[in-house]
Amino acid sequence: MIGGLFVAYGVIVGLVGLFDSPAEIDKAQGVRINLGAGAAMLVFGLLLLLWQWLSPVRPPSTEEAREV
Repeated sequence: MIGGLFVAYGVIVGLVGLFDSPAEIDKAQGVRINLGAGAAMLVFGLLLLLWQWLSPVRPPSTEEAREV
């Protein structure tokens, strides 16, 4: 769930960064901060989704539940 949110927000912020006006870029001292932050959020979200896909959480078996 969290990975999906990071991917969605990363895409939105990245798109905003692609279409920043020159005034906004100058305001950030020539750095496209929205594009960088969006890319970082996108990568982090994709890593979280990959982690969940490779190692899904499994409910405990009935024997394990009785031990607790």
